Amino acid sequence: MRIILYVVWALFVAAAAFAMVHAARKTRRQEQLMAAWPKAQATVTGSVPGWTSGGGGSSRSRRFFPTYQFSDSAGTLYTGKSEISRAAEPVPGSLIEVAYNPDNPNESLQVSPVPRTTLGCLVPFFAVFALALFWFISIFPLD
Repeated sequence: MRIILYVVWALFVAAAAFAMVHAARKTRRQEQLMAAWPKAQATVTGSVPGWTSGGGGSSRSRRFFPTYQFSDSAGTLYTGKSEISRAAEPVPGSLIEVAYNPDNPNESLQVSPVPRTTLGCLVPFFAVFALALFWFISIFPLD
């Protein structure tokens, strides 16, 4: 029975590690793209409501993804939707910074340290959680 618990633990750790590596690569790729792209101040035009997944036994909560418009260096107006959600609905007319692809200004990303900060907090959390689970499995009474 203990071996089964260790196998489940190993699968959990492997899945969490895979998800974190995938998220880190995606974040790094976006940061590299944004470093080379021109920046612009975008005006929030509204938001698209969404929900958190409610994973891990937590309750689902409402989130808002800002929609915005900005002008490129030629003055052409473009619109976009942020991938970074907010707990509070963004105020239309407020400003956010975006980076846009100069070859295709329809491709834009909100400039924010939030994804890196979130990932930086999740890595130690999952490491401690995995160690705690490993310890718990070792002391779990199977009689």
